[in-house]
Amino acid sequence: MTSTPPASTRRTFAIISHPDAGKTTLTEKLLLQGGAIHLAGEVKARGQARRARSDWMKIEQQRGISVTSSVMTFERANPDGTIITFNLLDTPGHEDFSEDTYRTLTAVDSAIMVIDAAKGIEPQTRKLFEVCRMRSVPIITFVNKVDREGRSPFETLDEVADALALDVVPMSWPVGMGGTFEGVLDFASGEISRPEGDSREFLGKRERAELPPEVAQEAELAQAGYPEFDLAAYRHGDLTPVYFGSALKNFGVTELIEAIARYAPPPRPQPSEAGEIAPDRGEVTGFIFKVQANMDPQHRDRIAFMRLVSGTFRRGMKLTPSALGKPIAVHSPILFFAQDREIADTAEPGDIIGIPNHGTLRVGDTLSEKNEVRFTGLPNFAPEILRRVVLKDPTKTKQLRKALDDLSEEGVIQVFYPEIGAQWIVGVVGQLQLDVLVSRLEAEYKVAAVLEPAPFDTARWLKGSDAAMKGFADFNKSSLAKDRDGDPVFLAKSAWDVGYQQERNPELTFSATKER
Repeated sequence: MTSTPPASTRRTFAIISHPDAGKTTLTEKLLLQGGAIHLAGEVKARGQARRARSDWMKIEQQRGISVTSSVMTFERANPDGTIITFNLLDTPGHEDFSEDTYRTLTAVDSAIMVIDAAKGIEPQTRKLFEVCRMRSVPIITFVNKVDREGRSPFETLDEVADALALDVVPMSWPVGMGGTFEGVLDFASGEISRPEGDSREFLGKRERAELPPEVAQEAELAQAGYPEFDLAAYRHGDLTPVYFGSALKNFGVTELIEAIARYAPPPRPQPSEAGEIAPDRGEVTGFIFKVQANMDPQHRDRIAFMRLVSGTFRRGMKLTPSALGKPIAVHSPILFFAQDREIADTAEPGDIIGIPNHGTLRVGDTLSEKNEVRFTGLPNFAPEILRRVVLKDPTKTKQLRKALDDLSEEGVIQVFYPEIGAQWIVGVVGQLQLDVLVSRLEAEYKVAAVLEPAPFDTARWLKGSDAAMKGFADFNKSSLAKDRDGDPVFLAKSAWDVGYQQERNPELTFSATKER
């Protein structure tokens, strides 16, 4: 009897949603089911000091939202005894951080989309759907909070189908809604998850039971009115299975995690300049999709998160970062279990490991044994808001430069250094990123600063011959800047300005994205 290859037991997935849909609560319950934590902490716990285990940043705890991506690993046994390793990435819920969500989705093989049963599909949820479609990430939809008053299950299914432009397949059904909620029926097993006593931390009593007539009729109509589940169509991104439940009361969570184990794809090939790199390639390869500074404020640490693409990584082995060109020894790779960390002796394709470093590794870097692979698909996007940074204490210029470089590397902001003028400019997608910037400058770098309006509306990366670049600079010096890599950037006063300059300078490329 042949053993199962380690890669086939990995499920690397993201959880995405709009704010307040229950994403962080669902993350907690999945960790609880996997034994990674022993008590699920609610995001807005009252009268107690518990905090959500996956939200560590001060501003996240204050506002009860996720604004940075967390990585958590846990294991769970299948009914056949196979141990499945789950790598869960909890993404920012706010649309202002869609760029961070996009980068996170480059590192996963599937996603769970969480929808609030009462609110349905919101405009920012559609934006997240679009991000998934851009990455061709298979989606499982979880309709949360079905124990509260909300829309009918059929209305929710139709909304999901419309927003995703995919076939939807109901895989479970709420037994009652709102005040009449009694549990969740799993179509595959025919069992109902029911409450028993205080259900706040209860994992769900599953039993075969006769459905109330009206629920039985609804369930019949749902199964007859929608297509059957097709594994190939789901993994190809043409279909989304839909599960109903209540993350807070732990209903439907068991069925959801079983679906991830059963249906979600194992590690997939990843795009590179030389074509796709398959997980069964012998060489160890991976890429950095996220960098996080100051996860432990006491140690001023800096962790680069690497998605392992191929090969079996072993602690202490030497890998070459593409941006550095010379090998480094990875002595202390980290696996994350909620707020706990463990040194990883080995890792397999699909695993996410943290690599402590002091600025050596950056988002977009490829790490490999032979330095012959370059992974693609991790871009910067043109900012939609530009602001000048003004120090309250002018003597802290050096600290500000360090902070802006760190935070731009994480993807919280982009930073531009104008050719003319001393005030640096930061670019973001949404206002909340600016709030995070000011908060973290003060909390982590002891730098007090204010943000002032900049005379620019957007930015474009410039490419062209030296002669073309010089000719453009002669007439537009006041609108030119360098990004943190030293690449030239045109700071435009408006979208019209971008179009005008493109028309006048056809030999130059004005790009709204830049491959990292």
